[in-house]
Amino acid sequence: MPEEHSQTVMAVDELQAIIQRCQILEEADFKGEDFNLFQVAGQKCLEDGYAAQLLEVIQNEKNKVIIKNMGWNLISPLVRCIFMYKQEDDKREHCLRILDQLAQLCNPKELFLGLLEQIEQTSGEQVCQTVILLLQPLQTVLLKLQNKKAYSVGLSLAMIMNQLTPLPVPYTKQQIQEDKLGLCQCCNAVVDFAKPFVSEVVKNMEKSSEYNDMELKEELIKFCMQSLKYPLLAAQLEHLEGIEEHPFRQFATEITDILCNMGELIPLVFVHHKGKNPHWENQEFADIERKNSADSLACLSYLMFVQHFGVECFPVVFSPSYLLLCNMTHIEVLLKRTEESVLSKGLDLFESCLLRMEDNSLLHHYLELRGFINVPQDLVKIMTLCPMEHMRKKSLNVLQLFIDKFDTEGKYTLFRCLLKTSNHAGVEGYIIKNIKDQIHLALTKEYDNIWFTGHHLISLLDLVLSLPEGAETDLLQNSDRVMASLNLLRYLVIKDCESDNQTGVWTTLGKIEQNFLKPLRVGLNMSKAHYEAEIKNKKENRKEAHSSNTVCSVTVSGEKLPAMTTGMQLQVLHSALFTFDLIESVLARVEELIEVKTKAVMDENS
Repeated sequence: MPEEHSQTVMAVDELQAIIQRCQILEEADFKGEDFNLFQVAGQKCLEDGYAAQLLEVIQNEKNKVIIKNMGWNLISPLVRCIFMYKQEDDKREHCLRILDQLAQLCNPKELFLGLLEQIEQTSGEQVCQTVILLLQPLQTVLLKLQNKKAYSVGLSLAMIMNQLTPLPVPYTKQQIQEDKLGLCQCCNAVVDFAKPFVSEVVKNMEKSSEYNDMELKEELIKFCMQSLKYPLLAAQLEHLEGIEEHPFRQFATEITDILCNMGELIPLVFVHHKGKNPHWENQEFADIERKNSADSLACLSYLMFVQHFGVECFPVVFSPSYLLLCNMTHIEVLLKRTEESVLSKGLDLFESCLLRMEDNSLLHHYLELRGFINVPQDLVKIMTLCPMEHMRKKSLNVLQLFIDKFDTEGKYTLFRCLLKTSNHAGVEGYIIKNIKDQIHLALTKEYDNIWFTGHHLISLLDLVLSLPEGAETDLLQNSDRVMASLNLLRYLVIKDCESDNQTGVWTTLGKIEQNFLKPLRVGLNMSKAHYEAEIKNKKENRKEAHSSNTVCSVTVSGEKLPAMTTGMQLQVLHSALFTFDLIESVLARVEELIEVKTKAVMDENS
């Protein structure tokens, strides 16, 4: 105990000795050695648990000048000690009071750099704790700064967000509630930190309509843009049952409110393409800046049009088609991503824009714009490649919604485009079913529909009623498309009398037989023969092996299937034969209908 007491006296005495020496010096006479000695002695007091004594020294009016010049050196050991002590420990409370005193007494410029350095050096699980701890003193210091205030605010916000960005964003309800790393709490604390500076900008704007000091405003816009990209783009922003105050929804509200209050929300959403981009001599930096901006603006549109944040700033004067046009770039950005959190935002934004529109109201001219062609192709990629089933289904529903909104010529043009670009039999089959529905409408409605009857339809049927590689086409891989094409042809033959020939199908029947029906019949015969031979071989092999559990491989549609037993392979081969039988039955029915109708007309003419 006496030895411990002597160490206490030693640590405090060393500090007092340095203080007394510096008290008699003028501020200008402080030397580097004095700074070092003060830092070492102050750090020793903190580490040895004598924060109360250090607090007394700092609060002493006589030491005001010394603390002003040297106090910032204590930030690093002070932060370490705060995290070392438990929440209820008196020593921790003393350390927090020291931090508060330093914010009040130290040279703002020096302390600002000290606080930023501490934030920059933190990593891992302590990032959010450190940021939350230092936000209040950092705000106090920034409010005192006179010169380069906007720059310093911007630097602080950028540093904080850069430190937070590597952290994973909580996504599930459980993750958000646990907030393991403190990111949810930290994001909302950062917004509170920024509020006085936002108020300053708004106040200055109210004073003068020609508000010239744009620096602080620009720094705050940068912060909002960075916040939109992270964490909001990756965050779950739907209402979650059991969470009354959703931290990311609260954060999103604050960010859109900042932009709204500064008069920047609507310009960013609608006229971002007119905005000036920062000039970068390095093209790589320019590309990164453009991508970051695109991600942020896409997220902002999602917040406004899907979640209705900032809706009070929204002028109700824009047509639904104009809103879709403005959002198409954002939708394209989101749909090109693969993360569920981002992809779902793209689908929701697209769906939201489409639901505002009446069916058949979107003019075909919009398909001359790049985004209106690219986005449905992106939907097709999601439908065919995305590993998440609910995303594939959602993208299919949104594609149908998109189709429904176009006028007749738009639907026609879109169908042609998707048939040429999708390269997927299932998608092509789906488009052909849509074509059949449009033909049905054209034949049953009173008004003329030139796009799904006559020569326009014949041109479309040339794409539909054909086999990609003639008789050599892989019918198993293309079964969805082939079945849809046959069903369409069957419908046309039944519905459109040869005497009326509204669709033009009877005029072009010879071409259809040559390019589609005959190659299909040949292809079916070849495919069935091949698969029947395969089945025969497998059965013979199984007899030779005396076991149905022999593992071997089989190739279907050009792809080697995973290793399976002979019994399993036989099931696959029989399934393929069943598909061919189904195609053949529909083909036979189509040929029968054509023959009956042709014969009936010939009988009438004779």
